[in-house]
Amino acid sequence: MKKKVDFMVTAFRDGFQSVYGARVFTKDFLPAVEAARKAGITHFEAGGGARFQSLYFYCNEDAFDMMDQFRATAGPDANLQTLARGINVVGLDSQSSDIIKLHAELFKKHGITTIRNFDALNDVNNLIYSGQCIHDAGLQHEVSVTMMELPPGCEGAHESEFYIKSLKDILDAHIPFNSVCFKDASGTSRPTKVYDTIKAARKLLGDKAHIVFHSHETAGIGVIAYKAALEAGANQIDLSLAPVSGGTGQPDLITMWHALRGSEFDLGIDINKVIEAEEVFKNCMKDYFLPPEAKAVEPLIPFSPMPGGALTANTQMLRDNGLMDKYSEISAAMGEVVTKGGFGTSVTPVSQFYFQQAFNNVMFGPWNKIAEGYGKMVLGYFGKTPVVPDQEIVKLAADQLQLEPTTKSPIDINDADPAKGIKAAKEMLTSNNLDVTDENIFIAAACKEKGIAYLQGNGPVMVRKNQEKPASSGTGSQNGYTVVVEGEKFSVDFKDNKAFVNGKAMDFTITEGIDSPTASSSEGSSDGEAIEAPMPGLVLRINVSEGDRVEEGDVLIVLEAMKMETPISAIKAGTINKISVAQGVQVTAGQHLIEIG
Repeated sequence: MKKKVDFMVTAFRDGFQSVYGARVFTKDFLPAVEAARKAGITHFEAGGGARFQSLYFYCNEDAFDMMDQFRATAGPDANLQTLARGINVVGLDSQSSDIIKLHAELFKKHGITTIRNFDALNDVNNLIYSGQCIHDAGLQHEVSVTMMELPPGCEGAHESEFYIKSLKDILDAHIPFNSVCFKDASGTSRPTKVYDTIKAARKLLGDKAHIVFHSHETAGIGVIAYKAALEAGANQIDLSLAPVSGGTGQPDLITMWHALRGSEFDLGIDINKVIEAEEVFKNCMKDYFLPPEAKAVEPLIPFSPMPGGALTANTQMLRDNGLMDKYSEISAAMGEVVTKGGFGTSVTPVSQFYFQQAFNNVMFGPWNKIAEGYGKMVLGYFGKTPVVPDQEIVKLAADQLQLEPTTKSPIDINDADPAKGIKAAKEMLTSNNLDVTDENIFIAAACKEKGIAYLQGNGPVMVRKNQEKPASSGTGSQNGYTVVVEGEKFSVDFKDNKAFVNGKAMDFTITEGIDSPTASSSEGSSDGEAIEAPMPGLVLRINVSEGDRVEEGDVLIVLEAMKMETPISAIKAGTINKISVAQGVQVTAGQHLIEIG
């Protein structure tokens, strides 16, 4: 008798993140959810992870509304699962205890059945409270151990013994859970290590425990790793559907069905109905720009372990900022960053920290600028790394971030931070004349200024369709222009007395003839000095107004690129003569930002 293999379809969360950088409109994919349900699929990954923030950052949509629609489409009996990052819940930054609790309660309210909960450092202390909150909210808790392969030549963590110790720590902490997942977001774990780990976990947990293995096809070994996990005793694997399967995504359900033919394992599917469902899904996504790197196997990933879900999210951001030509160099720089960072698993948020630091090392010179997340990680502000980070890097981080290394609990640190928690989120809402609801509180806490912009009706639309042209989602017509300036591409549309540049509404005027240049050129006016953008980015905050008096070193503008903030400071004392940009606009390197007289 064949062994029934359980599976979760990840297409509508991890698939979207891994292939489209999580930038997908809800209305476009719901017909595929319905088709999958009709094909007999009952277990879906339906949100969380990057599919929370991305809806506010790029889609101008509400993640809670998306989950409600997903539940209505999948039916009342479907197991809808989301992804949580321990004390970081669904963001890159860690949260206070009241926000961690609110996360679980709101996801239960909006139709979720199960939350897979992991910590990128495998620090059990980050799973205790977050796991208890998930359990107390009446959700199924799938506790996780995170896996990857270290760059060749490194040792000290990420062997089978390390993962089993992490599992024992979870058991010793008495964290309530319904299942255990071994999660390899980069798809780099050697199949022999996968087998040894699952085999040991089965022995430790007993026959009745539900064990899940999660991987990606990025390194080309996803299917064989899944086969190894099943042979070692795993109950469940994660599979995707075309067009978001393979490459940076999970192996395809049809591919895995074929790989298991003639074996002792059976997925229990009607293959013809699954084929029909995939055709519906392909049609749903036919207009979306498919990044070529999303569907490729990358043999060098084990040397610079970048998760599939972070790889395309980062390449999409590089495209947004006109920096895609730097991708290979940044990817190559990741190996050193991982080696010196303490061997946290390359999964969000740590994978993002790795990429951000590699990005800074390429753009500003090796270790000249410590990324805030990476620096806080090596200093202990996200918990204990598997091994001690390089002490020279720790010192650089302490000096640049003006923070001392810590062994304090991140939750305790966050609970004492007046800028975090429900109270701080309420203040953000009331100061912007926004409704104070539980959902809005969580949006403000998890998404900060970008969440507030969405709630104010100013959320950008940066979904790539049809030759990378960002879809306007009703904001403008589809009959605009593609403008290329010094190799950088902009989509420009005009409607309702506004210009929509890459989906962002801007005021504009047009007059006949060519006027003389204004004082806002990059050199500045005769009585002022211009400050230029040091790199491409989004204008996140403007801290001054024209006419303000400033001192040298005052932070005038904050840019954001690659989910990192770059403060732009006054180069001298003086008066703000002119501000040439607006909050929320995308700027290029060298663009004039502000003039000081």
